[in-house]
Amino acid sequence: MVLLTGNRRIRTAVFISGKGSNLKSLIKFSKTNKSPISVELIISSNSKAKGLNYATIYKIKKNVLNFKNNNLSEKKLLSILKIKNIKLICLAGFMKILSNNFIKKFKGKILNIHPSLLPKYKGLNTHERVLNNKEKYSGCTVHFVNSRLDSGKIILQKKVKISKNETKTSLAKKILAQEHKLYPKAILKVFNL
Repeated sequence: MVLLTGNRRIRTAVFISGKGSNLKSLIKFSKTNKSPISVELIISSNSKAKGLNYATIYKIKKNVLNFKNNNLSEKKLLSILKIKNIKLICLAGFMKILSNNFIKKFKGKILNIHPSLLPKYKGLNTHERVLNNKEKYSGCTVHFVNSRLDSGKIILQKKVKISKNETKTSLAKKILAQEHKLYPKAILKVFNL
């Protein structure tokens, strides 16, 4: 992993596709004294992503790539990341799967947050699947990204109890609140802080 040098923070890009609530929590965390990261760039696969508003609010550079041609978009993305000297990528509700080639170039420097207790319920529609299987607990996981979907080394997890009348929406809300706390903790753990 990238080491902290003196007081310099790790130049970080956050990849989003939607509301950006985890992005907001990472930006707020990056402004605290104990944070090892500095959010320098927001990448979105969706030009209508509400999370892009945080780029304006917090004066952070943003780029939107449509990923219609994955290869071209990733080439462009790699050059943007190089220009901005990005050393860490945090995926936060990014709904595109990055290629093995891209992942290799950032090996061990891409983190993701997933709304289930991995290795259970990889992929999409996690809350629905958890409820359909009558699980007693769900939660969220921060993990390193590797070439297999939601299969990288787990950094931290937070368990959430499923209540009797839980719905997809109520469970999503409950877990999201925990995600906002877990992602910063996981980053601190990665950098042994």
